[in-house]
Amino acid sequence: MTASARNLPAWFQERFPPAHGVLFAVMFVTALLYGRFLTWEGEVTLWPFDVVGFVAVWCFFLTLRVFDEHKDYELDLRNHPDRVLQSGRVTLGHLKWVGGVAILAQAVGSAAIDAQAYPAGDFGGTVGWWLLVITWTSLMGKEFFASEWLEERLVLYALSHMVVMPLALVWMARMGTGTNALPLDVAWLAGLSFLSGAAFEVTRKAKGAEEERATIQSYSQVWGPRGAAAVVGVLLVAQAAVEVAMLRLILEDVGPGWYAGIVVPTLLPFVGLALYAKDPTAKARKVNEAATSLAMLAAYVVLSAALISARGLAWG
Repeated sequence: MTASARNLPAWFQERFPPAHGVLFAVMFVTALLYGRFLTWEGEVTLWPFDVVGFVAVWCFFLTLRVFDEHKDYELDLRNHPDRVLQSGRVTLGHLKWVGGVAILAQAVGSAAIDAQAYPAGDFGGTVGWWLLVITWTSLMGKEFFASEWLEERLVLYALSHMVVMPLALVWMARMGTGTNALPLDVAWLAGLSFLSGAAFEVTRKAKGAEEERATIQSYSQVWGPRGAAAVVGVLLVAQAAVEVAMLRLILEDVGPGWYAGIVVPTLLPFVGLALYAKDPTAKARKVNEAATSLAMLAAYVVLSAALISARGLAWG
């Protein structure tokens, strides 16, 4: 099939499906409300202009995917030749245009948000944090100019790439603060994003026995299936601990219902993890991915609900 930009929708459906936008939206709203909670008195507010911020955030995650497609192209060509990109229906050239537009949208969106809060011609904290995010993202795209060294150290590779998530969540939170600087309590949100992202990353790359390939490193190869499952469990417990700390910061009284909203989604993945540790299969891995994603989504939903419960929600 001839490569054509008309095949981009097929690439999006395969590698960046619309359903991902639900998680991005929940993360964005939580970060935005948390930033406003930390820096403004009274009700937390959502304005129509916040859509600009969400578009920038969606484009950020799209940029990550485009960079990964470039970085992993040769490896995926050997292991996934039927994918839209690897089969030649779209090209890396097409994706460069997609990535360029996505980066431009982030820059324009960040500048527009600052323009609302600062005098004409000034750039504020939103642009500043975005510059940190895009700089780290660009370094990731180049694998920090040490690709061969990092590829032999899967854990260090993952840690270096996970740093972008705390930076991105602080960027999102900063979108909601106007001219106010974020206090150190924003670190709780950054920590939550790191732990939840790491839990999903390890789950995603803890493969079933039939999926293991010599050309692709996995955490199940590095730690064994039981070790990988144990690491995910530790990360989920740490994520829950950070959630509790944030709830205690947000709410004057954290009742049993709030704790249940943390404990139940956290415990659910442990059933699948135990089954995976006993019998590592692709099916078990997919179940674990879904359960870990649900725990991540639930964490942000609970925190958004707590922020609204503590202050009330206004529509601008």
